[in-house]
Amino acid sequence: MIIDCHGHYTTSPKALEGWRTAQLDAVARALRSPDPSELSISDDELRESLEKNQLKLQRERGTDLTIFSPRAMAMGHHLGDERASLDWSRVCNDLIHRICRLYPANFAGVCQLPQSPGASPAGCAAELERCVKELGFVGCNLNPDPSGGYWKDPPLTDRWWYPFYEKMVELDVPAMVHVSASCNPNFHATGAHYINADTTAFVQFLLSDLFRDFPGLRFVIPHGGGAVPYHWGRYRGIAQDLKRPPLEELLLKNVSFDTCVYHQPGIDLLLKVIPVDNILFASEMVGAVRGIDPRTGFPFDDTKRYIEAAPGLTDDDRRKIFEGNARRIYPRLKVTS
Repeated sequence: MIIDCHGHYTTSPKALEGWRTAQLDAVARALRSPDPSELSISDDELRESLEKNQLKLQRERGTDLTIFSPRAMAMGHHLGDERASLDWSRVCNDLIHRICRLYPANFAGVCQLPQSPGASPAGCAAELERCVKELGFVGCNLNPDPSGGYWKDPPLTDRWWYPFYEKMVELDVPAMVHVSASCNPNFHATGAHYINADTTAFVQFLLSDLFRDFPGLRFVIPHGGGAVPYHWGRYRGIAQDLKRPPLEELLLKNVSFDTCVYHQPGIDLLLKVIPVDNILFASEMVGAVRGIDPRTGFPFDDTKRYIEAAPGLTDDDRRKIFEGNARRIYPRLKVTS
């Protein structure tokens, strides 16, 4: 089985965007926000949005199951207020749940959290618990920067986040570290803001004793870890200068990386630097890069091809990357080969 640990519902019906626009307009004008029950999307509309996109690509590319979450760019934690974020998160998470019920062999749910700048992460625990216990979700996406590119909240390693981590450990679910849209004009969202966040989260973990306090806490850093594999020597050196333990001991029991790296040399570097046990297959389709690479003739985000072509991997290595590591990191994932 091939498990893609990183997929977003980027092809949702237009009614969802319309509901969100109405909600944010109501917040801005201090009017009554639309009720989540006012959103009407049929099962047939959900099927149509998926059959022509994610499911079509699953079949064409030979993957089996996608760990699926709401569209990251649209989480928009910097927009509206806490109440708006909660309602928006519930609307998006309920759609993911419906998709997982329609296609239980193809999708497993990961939830959006109702984060808001300056709001305690403890307020997200109830929605995480609802999604895991009632909707059967296997993890969450955690935004390290709800301000949308201005980094106004404490680092992920600050005790400010600890109440939420306690809930993660209690439920035995991991978090993918994933920002949303950038409202800072200095940072293009997918080209800079995403990669900045991946790298920043890793360095925050490196400088802290978070995993001494939470030895069972698990994070997936997406997009191949941002700049981390390329600068592994720098981070080893920083840890050494600060008298920290080696990175393998300090972080790799708790932190993994996905394969959303869209060219063969990048994947080859990731595989040379990061241990196989810490790499999860992912494509983020249909996502940030949707075009065809003119150098290969294949889609940039067809990452399965890169793993299959990577030199030096054994069959066991590929089984871990394609399936085994995801099952270990997401123990609530109940699928059969």
